[in-house]
Amino acid sequence: MSEANGLSWQRIYHTGIRVHDLDAAMDEMGKTLGVTWATVQHNPAQQIWTPEDGLRAVELTFVYSCEGPQHIELLQGVPGTPWHAGDAPGVHHVGIWVDDVAAETERCLANGWSIAAAGAAPEDGYGVYAYVVPPSGPIVELVWSAVEPRFEAWWAGGTLGNERD
Repeated sequence: MSEANGLSWQRIYHTGIRVHDLDAAMDEMGKTLGVTWATVQHNPAQQIWTPEDGLRAVELTFVYSCEGPQHIELLQGVPGTPWHAGDAPGVHHVGIWVDDVAAETERCLANGWSIAAAGAAPEDGYGVYAYVVPPSGPIVELVWSAVEPRFEAWWAGGTLGNERD
């Protein structure tokens, strides 16, 4: 996969980390790594499609570090979702900006990768994100680059939406 194909490893912008306690992880990592956090996002109805369960709405709470260009994403998910830390907290995925989630997901699948989850069903273009997995195992989140300005505004102190009360 290369930049000519639309997928470039150089467009990585975050590392997603599953945690049991978002507030504790923010405190621990913020102090130790010298990062500050954007407004915590709580979405009681995050859309997720998986091959096993189809499309459903689940609860998800997450936050990103404000500092970049490599951001830290902390995720606290409910059981039965890819974001639940369960007995395996820690690094879950890397996120890469892509201009066409559907095309890049299909390109990965054609190269022997599998799909773990997405923001919409395949027939609906996978939505704004898709988790794809190469045979070697590391999860790569393909994220639609059109939402990048919203994230940049959030990291700069603005809002993203779904803020925690």
